[in-house]
Amino acid sequence: MAKILVATEKPFAPAAIEGIKKLTEEAGYEFALLEKYTDKSELLDAVKDATALIVRSDKITLEVVNAAPELKIVVRAGAGFDNVDLETTKERGIVVMNTPGQNANAVAELVLGMMVYGARNQFNGKPGTELKGKRLGIQAYGNVGKNVARIAKGFGMEVCAFDPFVDAKDIEADGVKAVEKVEDLYSNCEYVSLHIPALPATINSINYTLTSLMPKGGTLINTARKEVIHEEDLEKILRNRPDFSYISDIAPDNAEELKKEFEGRVFFTPKKMGAQTGEANVNAGLAAAKQIIGYLKDGDETFRVNK
Repeated sequence: MAKILVATEKPFAPAAIEGIKKLTEEAGYEFALLEKYTDKSELLDAVKDATALIVRSDKITLEVVNAAPELKIVVRAGAGFDNVDLETTKERGIVVMNTPGQNANAVAELVLGMMVYGARNQFNGKPGTELKGKRLGIQAYGNVGKNVARIAKGFGMEVCAFDPFVDAKDIEADGVKAVEKVEDLYSNCEYVSLHIPALPATINSINYTLTSLMPKGGTLINTARKEVIHEEDLEKILRNRPDFSYISDIAPDNAEELKKEFEGRVFFTPKKMGAQTGEANVNAGLAAAKQIIGYLKDGDETFRVNK
């Protein structure tokens, strides 16, 4: 009997586990669970007879793949999948999928929540500003970007987006202005929200040149990946532009130094919180289980990311 293993250092919500277990057993497969593991050896032992694997931010490396001779599919419950070794899994014939869109609203609500927090001076009692009438630039118009745009328009913001992989007509059909160059996004928007993956082309791409283009009072919001930020340039723009702010769901390596030197102008969540809602947790977990069952039964590879 094929075994579907949920292996998460950071556990799913109980409702998600119950749902995954029910789907797995109704499909005729064995369900296994590894939660809150503290040593990689626990993961290596758990995967040794797993046919399918559901993970969150857990690192699925060459070592893990080599320890799992029966493994056929890995599903990352969430949008990002840079925690999975795509090359090794592809070489082994293991399908890797993500669950796009399941966390999108949760991340988008966090973006707007952090924007309000920043605009109101982190609720320190001093007068702040409103979001209404301000311009928001969205860098990457995928599932999260679309939800950010939807909510931001509800605040009365003017929304622009840059995404070279999305047709401008599709962006503008949502009432969002499409810009041709990323530089135009930064130079025209008081707020820029990042939703780009960490790829060779994007790592350290958010640099001084781009951020220095932002209008007075510019705020950069990052709920994507830490690696896309050029951290030395971030410190430089904060030092050279006393009006600039940075709010992130992923703390940079020099977070403590930045908080001390630029108090009130930077904010970092204690840990990555974008998908940390009960609804997103359940949605992503159930989607992962359904995708595994669809692949094992029918060979459905709709959300494969390591083709």
